[in-house]
Amino acid sequence: MQWELIGSGAAFLTMFGFVPQIIKIQKTKSVEDVSLHMLLQFALGMLLWLLYGIHIKDSILIIANAVSFVSLIMAIVLFFKYRN
Repeated sequence: MQWELIGSGAAFLTMFGFVPQIIKIQKTKSVEDVSLHMLLQFALGMLLWLLYGIHIKDSILIIANAVSFVSLIMAIVLFFKYRN
């Protein structure tokens, strides 16, 4: 089995991991059960993975973490938009 295939599968799942949460926030217009600290921690982690991917020139890491980082930024924006 090729490890790039496994990495690509993991990247695909990770890239869209926060999309259901973003959809739920958008539909309910509520962030009551969402942790800002968790969103910030994951965003920082994704940013660091992105920088690492750029450093080692790994396209799978770059694409997966760029998309994940953007989705987390969207979740953070929605958090501030819909907080009480």
